[in-house]
Amino acid sequence: PLRGQDTTAQAVKPPEGRMKRIFGFEKEDFSSWHRIVCLLNRPTDPAALGIFRCMFGMLMAIDITQERGLSHLDYKYLDGAPICRFPLFSSLEPLPMDWMYLVYVVMFLGSVGIMLGLFYRLSCLMFIATYWYVFFLDKTAWNNHSYLYGLIGFQLTLMDANRYWSLDGLMKPKKRNADVPLWNYTLLRVQIFIVYFIAGIKKLDADWVEGYSMSYLAHHWLFEPFQMILSVDQVSLLVVHGGGLALDLTAGYLLFFDATRPFGIVFVSYFHCMNSQLFSIGMFAYTMLATSPLFCYPDWPRRFFARFPAPLWVLLPITAPGPQPSSSCVYPEVQKGGKKPRFRHKLATVFAFIYVVEQFFLPYSHFITQGYNNWTNGLYGYSWDMMVHSRSHQHVKITYKDGTTGEVGYLNPGVFTHSRRWKDHGDMLKQYAVCLSANLPRYNITEPEIYFDIWVSINERFQQRIFDPRVDIVKADWSPFRPNPWLMPLLVDLSPWRTKFQEIESSLDNQTEIVFIADFPGLHLENFVSEDLGNTSVQVLQGQVTVEITEENKNYTLETGQQMKLPHGAYHKVYTVSEGPSCYMYVYVNTTEAALQQNFTRLLGIQERVRNGTETEPLPPELLPLIATDDQGSEVNATDPVVQLFLRRQRRMKEVKKRREANVMERLNRFTVKKYYLLRRGFLMTSIALRNLAFGLPPVDQLTREVAFANMKEPLQEANQDGPLKEEAGHGEL
Repeated sequence: PLRGQDTTAQAVKPPEGRMKRIFGFEKEDFSSWHRIVCLLNRPTDPAALGIFRCMFGMLMAIDITQERGLSHLDYKYLDGAPICRFPLFSSLEPLPMDWMYLVYVVMFLGSVGIMLGLFYRLSCLMFIATYWYVFFLDKTAWNNHSYLYGLIGFQLTLMDANRYWSLDGLMKPKKRNADVPLWNYTLLRVQIFIVYFIAGIKKLDADWVEGYSMSYLAHHWLFEPFQMILSVDQVSLLVVHGGGLALDLTAGYLLFFDATRPFGIVFVSYFHCMNSQLFSIGMFAYTMLATSPLFCYPDWPRRFFARFPAPLWVLLPITAPGPQPSSSCVYPEVQKGGKKPRFRHKLATVFAFIYVVEQFFLPYSHFITQGYNNWTNGLYGYSWDMMVHSRSHQHVKITYKDGTTGEVGYLNPGVFTHSRRWKDHGDMLKQYAVCLSANLPRYNITEPEIYFDIWVSINERFQQRIFDPRVDIVKADWSPFRPNPWLMPLLVDLSPWRTKFQEIESSLDNQTEIVFIADFPGLHLENFVSEDLGNTSVQVLQGQVTVEITEENKNYTLETGQQMKLPHGAYHKVYTVSEGPSCYMYVYVNTTEAALQQNFTRLLGIQERVRNGTETEPLPPELLPLIATDDQGSEVNATDPVVQLFLRRQRRMKEVKKRREANVMERLNRFTVKKYYLLRRGFLMTSIALRNLAFGLPPVDQLTREVAFANMKEPLQEANQDGPLKEEAGHGEL
């Protein structure tokens, strides 16, 4: 991180030792405080920093319209609606909708100013002030890379990144092509090193090493080349998990050293290109790609752009002459104009040390923020534990009790909010419960008590409760600095069962599904078996349970290894009566879906026989749409619901095949059209909001027409074509 280059032509350069050739500094540079200050403020070429500043500003401008939500801001904040929000501080509220658009405009202009290097310091302040405000407004949108953007924006605010390829440099000759202190590069390099290395340390978790965290990724088409020589399980363990661990642990070191940097850039570039296809992570992959050249020698842009034809140099960053001196740097005293370090240089050095120590400390500060510790530790977003944990939710029940009448009722999970993240975090659950208690009196429910029964599986473990369902969360105690008393412990002792899960699942046919449950003594699971699940049974794997069939008013006690069939279309309760946790599994067949698949197979056979001329019997009227040439028209004309569903499925499969087999130009066109309508809506809605702020609200009819025009979609907008068949058939879940 301390590698730099003395770019001053007049500097007297003594012979370099081996340590300086490898690390960029000598051991003596740390022999005194004075030498440390001189080292971190050593004059360094501003070229690489200027290019990164431009790329970061451009990526943030794109990010604001997409992941930050400018294009769907009205849906994001739902101005005036009774909605539950999850800010970092409960008193923090979004501004009225039109003003929120103005906030985003300021953030966008700040990012553009960073990109252009125009009014640089002001642009940085505009960006980070609005960015962190939006960031703190909604914890449900927090993730590591959004946190990283804010950190880089903060660092750039304090740096001299507008000394190269900037409009400020054109307007102020003293800033143009001027040296920057080495700590500007050091902080950014250390920050990126931390992102990689701490992410690797977090992946030393047993779940990641054993291949449970992201096992589903091995089925993605990107890993098909590896499946030519490895099984899917081996791809998951060796490539997805082993490769991810190795890359994160070594990427920072590979990028630092001259000998390994070319390999490091190739590996991390391939890694981030894959991530851009695997996950919906916005500009993160491209931002990380933009950081890799920071580890190269700072003058790489000069050497790179010098290779371009001379007529293009007027449009490209300057390549000569070398950087001019800057007051931000400390020059050798033997050099003409060299001065001793001033207060600003010492302050920059102190800041650099404090910032680096703080960034290494925060991912392990969970002993302070204990209230945010759930099954994973720490206030999510700054721990760099990226993709280490995957969750699935099987059962979520919200119960309210009227504090005056004692009436009990149930709420739809997610009512009054469009977020799902509250289900895994105690701090958000507390905020949600308080919000629900404030909204329910509108529906004649006074002094409501709110209870949550949330079942979660983390990294393919048993489905189990994450919070105590007996606790009224409205009145429950919660503090950011004390452990959450109503958090249920993760049953890590049962983790070895995951190997057994794989054996059980491999023995089932394609139509049989299974859910593994673990519960605590003294608690029970109330469940409903839908009519679709005509063959459902429960089998005990460990412990003892009592199954109560509600309609029959009968109880059945089951020991380890015993099972019983459950009636469909009815409620039942499973009580854990053993001294320790019980483990059991539901085994069920969706009879409706199985019958539907059989019908589809029969219809496909009829269709193929008609098309190849081997069908001898005339088709009944309800099957005639099977041989129609206009797929969408035949689907509309079909009178039989099964035939209609079959034709719809075929049409969707054709569309999926067409998309997957599309050539580069077709894919580019589809991508361009999608982004055009996304940006179009953001621009039009922002224009409407700014007009409203400047001139007041127009008549309602006019506003309705304007919003309808902004909402116009592309002519051939495609729905989710990869949705499973069970969604079409109305699959009922346990």
